[in-house]
Amino acid sequence: MRDDVWLTESPVGPVVRPARPSGTTVLYVPGDGDRPDASDRVLDLAGHLALNTGAAVVPCRYGPRFPAALDDVHAAYDRCRASGPTVVAGERLGAGLAAALLLRLRDLGAEPPACAVLVSALLDLTLEAPSLRLNASADPRFDAAGLRRRVERYAAGANPADPLLSPLYANLHGLPPVRLLASGTDPLLDDSLAFAARAARSGVTVDLRVLQDPSFMPAETVEAVAGSASQWVRTAEASVS
Repeated sequence: MRDDVWLTESPVGPVVRPARPSGTTVLYVPGDGDRPDASDRVLDLAGHLALNTGAAVVPCRYGPRFPAALDDVHAAYDRCRASGPTVVAGERLGAGLAAALLLRLRDLGAEPPACAVLVSALLDLTLEAPSLRLNASADPRFDAAGLRRRVERYAAGANPADPLLSPLYANLHGLPPVRLLASGTDPLLDDSLAFAARAARSGVTVDLRVLQDPSFMPAETVEAVAGSASQWVRTAEASVS
């Protein structure tokens, strides 16, 4: 953990604050949380985000099964939103949870985040996207069989095409602005492409960025994520100014 940010605990996860917080919060929903070294990388990313944005960053904890995991993320969002403008961000399965949160908030008529950022997003748990097969060899760390096992555990017997499990199949009308970041060789690339197209047709403001660098994909590439973070926070602050 960095020594130029403050780390405290909350009921929903650690809170990483810069020396001069802006008043905005980034709720970060991690992916790959079951990897042994994930915690250190998540805190490293949170530190970079806090320093680059001036926001407090909350990497929320969530359970391993649906729908309890979504309930955990929703509770974390409510806590963040009570403190002021909030941006929601997530990676891989965490990005899918972040998108599901947007759908739930919309359907409840609740206050949405200022914007959402989905990084290498897993948005289709049927795992039928062609990029899963075509791009798998581009990332030696990508474990297709492991992903299928994790998705099966996470869905816990629910239909994987349920929109709260696979937001790609949801009605996307009325969502806040969404940015999607992926690599051109990301095995999950098709999820981002299809979601961006459907969201745009639904009138959602979408910023899709497909990067050439395959090293962008994993969570440890914190600079790639933090490089865009200041713009996310400016968007959040402008929405309440």
